[in-house]
Amino acid sequence: MVKTKKLVIIGDSAFAEVAYEYFTHDSEYEVIGFAVESAYLKKSELFGLPIVPFEQIEENFKPSEVEFYAALVYSQLNRLRTRLYQAAKSKGYRPASYISSRAFVWNNVQLGEHCFIFEDNTIQPFVKIGNNVVLWSGNHIGHHSVVQDNCFIASQVVISGFCNIGRNTFMGVNSTMSNNVSIGEDNWIGIGVTIVRNTEVNQLFKGEQPEPAKISALRFFKVKE
Repeated sequence: MVKTKKLVIIGDSAFAEVAYEYFTHDSEYEVIGFAVESAYLKKSELFGLPIVPFEQIEENFKPSEVEFYAALVYSQLNRLRTRLYQAAKSKGYRPASYISSRAFVWNNVQLGEHCFIFEDNTIQPFVKIGNNVVLWSGNHIGHHSVVQDNCFIASQVVISGFCNIGRNTFMGVNSTMSNNVSIGEDNWIGIGVTIVRNTEVNQLFKGEQPEPAKISALRFFKVKE
């Protein structure tokens, strides 16, 4: 893919490494460096590219020439990613988005800025996605649904039609929402949780691990030790 834009990634964690791979091999962006807040700066380069203190980012990358993506996950219920996204914008940098070439995004979907949409996402007609949203791989976002700003949707999540996901919400792997359900702001929806009615602001729904059976796996499958 022809590279027509330059990008600096904020962060040097695992997500930053993943973002580098996707932007490099499946976008028009050329990644030219990384930035990390000085208190957390532990190394000087990644993938042969410089890592600079975020506080001095303008001295290394001109806002007029470079866009940014803040590659942070859901730390502090998405507050960390949101803070750095807003801080970079306040310095005059334009936010970049990544949309996988292997994602299905219907042509009338409204997509905000600074989003990261992985492969195998299905985003149906009339969906609205806010700013600073991460959709990890393999999710279904049903028609007429809204995912508000700063949300993080993990893999294999099903959001049915006419749903509304409140700001800053995290939805864990294999969680599911029924039709016409609204999730309040600042909700944590755990792994495998099914939501069938509206939730309030600032609620946490745990994904519970089942108790192991009384019989062992080796005995059940008649494996001789």
